[in-house]
Amino acid sequence: MEDCIFCKIIQKTLPSKIVFEDDRIVAFEDINPKAPVHILIIPKVHYASLKEIPGEEKDILSHILMCARNIAQDHGIGDSGFRIVLNTGPDSGQEVFHIHFHLFGGRRMSWPPG
Repeated sequence: MEDCIFCKIIQKTLPSKIVFEDDRIVAFEDINPKAPVHILIIPKVHYASLKEIPGEEKDILSHILMCARNIAQDHGIGDSGFRIVLNTGPDSGQEVFHIHFHLFGGRRMSWPPG
């Protein structure tokens, strides 16, 4: 999608601080962090939200979660704890309509989150 900010990050036409990349996903620091560690993890294939991922592509979700675990460890929050958030749709707070997971850590999280 040519107007998607996250697709531009994947294509490297928009700068970002990438912390992890493989053939399926990109992870980068959020430009407006809500915690000491705030990383966004996105698939390279554009899906607007969780609702858009076809059943035959569901393995991308487990891939993202396993990579999130490793990224958390690499950023020193694997043992102290971290939070992963996935917003789906406007009422959830999703602002960029390219599925993305927020990885938060580096401070104690409160509950409920929103």
